[in-house]
Amino acid sequence: MGVFCPREDMAIAGGTAFGRARSGTASPHRLPLFANTVQLAAPHRAFRDLPHPVARNWDAWCLRIETWARNRPLAINLAEDIGSANWVRGAITLIVLSMLAVAFRPSFSSVEAASLTPLEETSQVEFRSQSMKPFTAGATQGRHFAVSERVTRLAAAPERATIQLTATIGESDSLPQMLQRAGLGVGDAGQVSAMIASAVPLAEIPVGTRFDITLGQRTAITDPRPLAALRVRPRFDLAIAIERRGLALFFQNLPIAVDTSPLRIRGPVGASLYRSARAAGASAGVVQDYLRTVDAYLPFEDISSTDEFDLVVAYKRTPDGQGEAGNLLYAGVLRDGKSRLQLLRWGEDGGFYTPDAMNGSSQQSSSMFGAPVAGHITSGYGLRRHPILGYVRMHAGIDFAASSGSPIFATNDGIVSYAGWHGGHGKYVRLDHGEGISTGYGHMSRFAVSPGMSVRRGQVIGYVGSTGLSTGPHLHYELYRGGQNLDPMSVRMPVRRTAVDAGQLAAFKAQLQKMLRVKVGLVH
Repeated sequence: MGVFCPREDMAIAGGTAFGRARSGTASPHRLPLFANTVQLAAPHRAFRDLPHPVARNWDAWCLRIETWARNRPLAINLAEDIGSANWVRGAITLIVLSMLAVAFRPSFSSVEAASLTPLEETSQVEFRSQSMKPFTAGATQGRHFAVSERVTRLAAAPERATIQLTATIGESDSLPQMLQRAGLGVGDAGQVSAMIASAVPLAEIPVGTRFDITLGQRTAITDPRPLAALRVRPRFDLAIAIERRGLALFFQNLPIAVDTSPLRIRGPVGASLYRSARAAGASAGVVQDYLRTVDAYLPFEDISSTDEFDLVVAYKRTPDGQGEAGNLLYAGVLRDGKSRLQLLRWGEDGGFYTPDAMNGSSQQSSSMFGAPVAGHITSGYGLRRHPILGYVRMHAGIDFAASSGSPIFATNDGIVSYAGWHGGHGKYVRLDHGEGISTGYGHMSRFAVSPGMSVRRGQVIGYVGSTGLSTGPHLHYELYRGGQNLDPMSVRMPVRRTAVDAGQLAAFKAQLQKMLRVKVGLVH
């Protein structure tokens, strides 16, 4: 903070000296500045009559005041030099100024509002019904009008005549339970399930299948709504419609026309055959079929990253524009542009054959082991400490890590000799492959086969679970020969085919050439 006093270096040119007005002689010092400034700022007679010594010493007094103010500032930074003389002076200045501000603060007076107008009784009731506490007016929820001559209280809100909803079936779910969760009664749910099972096995309905359901009006509030209509597409080529007419439900099959054309997918194996085929556009199911088919004839360790996979699938299309990859028709492996393996689906059994096998020559398969599930091995064959029992004992099989609900495939053709609970194996399936060889599949969540059924290699026989003595979802896979456990990785089986007649062989070769002429990436 500084104090301003007029100085010689700021004199106004042309001013009249104070001394010249009094004595006729101008002072050679700073009097012209002072006299000129005083005359402009305060031209009153009383100031001009001040004694001359005051005017003569005014400039010196201003210099003293400026020096004092510069050495003793009034605005002190109280965060610095705490406890010093300057800090104390600044604190006192702050206190004094604060007291002056409080002493001269303005006074406030209350503002008088308009007087309240009394409301009528009907208006008060209406305001209460719209307030934050509608329960005081008898409301159950939301905004309710007050009861009056024109408003009648209802005991219950009227129900809709019909309800339309969509439900999906989940993993480890059953159709009757899903329908009951959607609102159907026990009787309707059981009747609908029986109707659908007459057209499609319930176990074959894919997870996530959508059911469009319409529920009708019920006769009593405590009764479930009756089913009015249901529509579902359990298979790509089939839709099912169920409709209530009167008191009975009527079932209708709606076949969907499907056009099947071959689609060829080909590409380099790379670091992962599975990921490369998926990146080329093959579905997960098609890739798994391809891997299981090739593994029966060519070990994966013999396939190089520079080789090429080659497969043809039946691509299905419907008139409504939907498409789906169907069965694998051809599986091949190429190296340097030349075929290492050619497998064609042929015959009523739907098996894959090589040209050499059709001629009657033997073909060595990679192993009985194959790929029973899409997962990696977590525990091999041999002695190990059991994770639940806590002691070392024989682990008579191989464990595959897989997510719950993953499909389990038969590793070879056979007959289901057992399907049920099997002690620590939980839900267990055993397949008899002939010649004293059988395989076992444990810890399933549910079955897809029953005893006595014939199954083909790659067919789904169940789903991964964690039943029995298990710490988590996985598949326990076993191999038996003559009733004795064997290491599934150590057994290989030769596959021999008898020669066919010349006509069949010619038809096989013609179909194989047809598959090889399909262009990559185009639906023919």
